[in-house]
Amino acid sequence: MKDLFLFSNLIVNDHSFTYLFHIILVAIIVLIVAKMATSSMQLVPRGTQNLLEAYLEGIVSMGRDVMGSDELARKYLPLVATIGLIVLTSNLIGIIPGFEAPSSSLNLTLCLALCVFIYYNFEGIRTQGVIKYFAHFMGPNKFLAPLMFPIEIVSHLSRIVSLSFRLFGNIKGDDLFLMVVLSLAPWVAPLPAFALLTFMALLQTFIFMILTYVYLAGAVVVSEEH
Repeated sequence: MKDLFLFSNLIVNDHSFTYLFHIILVAIIVLIVAKMATSSMQLVPRGTQNLLEAYLEGIVSMGRDVMGSDELARKYLPLVATIGLIVLTSNLIGIIPGFEAPSSSLNLTLCLALCVFIYYNFEGIRTQGVIKYFAHFMGPNKFLAPLMFPIEIVSHLSRIVSLSFRLFGNIKGDDLFLMVVLSLAPWVAPLPAFALLTFMALLQTFIFMILTYVYLAGAVVVSEEH
């Protein structure tokens, strides 16, 4: 995005500062929205409170479908909802001319992926115990355990790459697409592009949230055969 104007460059023209500027801006926006939604809560929600309540109910419904339990869905709601707000705001802010999406940097996506990875493994160990949790890595047959265990370890580690690079690659590609469109036709062509990029921002947020629930479900929900 170096060829386009960025507001952060008015302060310091540096890539690291650009990322820091936008991630702080995202955090401020999320805090302001949360404050607006909770500052004067009403029995019949309106405005920002109504929007946030609908958002939370949607996440609980998604978690219930994935984890099979309303209790577990609500237990992990703070984590998934917070990640969703950060990812969505980071994605959307990059669509606005003069700003860059923090999620187009591996600094953010890798950090979020590591948080999810460490947390779901911690919850799995805390819920099932160390031995029982890692016993799932051995497979159904003890004779296949020496083969299955390293495969499962690699599979779990690959989730870090999957979560971080999927979000990073898609949003980075969206940024480059927007840059090309704005360079070629800055007034008319971007209008349909903005609609498409908004949809992609919502889709990538949904994917990140549902995968977080899926990984948590695999760690804490004990299947019947075990």
